[in-house]
Amino acid sequence: MRHFLDLADAGGDDIAAMIGDAIDRKKARAGWPKGKADADAPLAGRVLAMVFEKNSTRTRVSFDIAIRQLGGSPLVLDSGTSQLGRGESVADTARVLGRMVDAIMVRTDDHAKVEEMARHAGVPVINGLTDMSHPCQIMADLLTIIEHGKPLPGLQLAWLGDCNNVMNSLVEAAGLMKFDMRIGTPQGYVPEARYLVGARAAGSAITVTQDAAEAAAGADVVVTDTWISMGQAHADEKLAELAPFQVNAALMAQAKPDAKFLHCLPAHVGEEVSEEVFEGPQSVVFDEAENRLHAQKSVLLWCFGLLGSTPAG
Repeated sequence: MRHFLDLADAGGDDIAAMIGDAIDRKKARAGWPKGKADADAPLAGRVLAMVFEKNSTRTRVSFDIAIRQLGGSPLVLDSGTSQLGRGESVADTARVLGRMVDAIMVRTDDHAKVEEMARHAGVPVINGLTDMSHPCQIMADLLTIIEHGKPLPGLQLAWLGDCNNVMNSLVEAAGLMKFDMRIGTPQGYVPEARYLVGARAAGSAITVTQDAAEAAAGADVVVTDTWISMGQAHADEKLAELAPFQVNAALMAQAKPDAKFLHCLPAHVGEEVSEEVFEGPQSVVFDEAENRLHAQKSVLLWCFGLLGSTPAG
């Protein structure tokens, strides 16, 4: 059974295969209506259940359109209109869904929930976001970086701001895809240890600094995310601590002249990123957002054993 709970479930070679497939399928669809299925419709007859315990725009739309373009059908559930919201266990929900659908995508808070879903579903389970990691977002990020002419091996990536789920998955990607990462974050903010240890053990240089300019210096790609995550209070103290790590024109000037700016969205322009950078020529955030669709298609194909070399089971 192929689950996609973290990037390491696929590994570097299969991530590369997924990105290659995403590039090919994206090119093949140029000019087509968005609702038209791919020529090969490789997931015809398959049903993807999408379980949402957190709000979503890009994850919801990208997976919905992804399964349709691959020839299958989406089914959306959320906690407010399903028995999960009335106390049914994750395990029981997984066992029921696994008898009725072909794969499950879960967007939730506690990472343990997607792990429990995977243990009991009997079908592939995909992590659409947890508080711990966001591997589907990083697949789109890697695709975007490559599309803009920057090979991953040897890449210098700078992360500015909070240490969150997106950053954890980028650290994991660094180890798998052989690039280096400098994290600019306030004192007391630390990456999740298991991702940090894993990336460093794989040979990636992961540096954590309290100096924003040092983090951005010579970077090929500069990445940030909102400082206040879903479910968190809009804490003035946290905003004040993170203010020196705003990605603005002065900070982008520390990176390479052709550096690209990424943000997974939604953005709080004026907080973690200035309007000048967000709307500027180095920003590829809307290419990145579109690539959620193309990357998600390849993740689905990998989960069904139609891409990559990692043995299923």
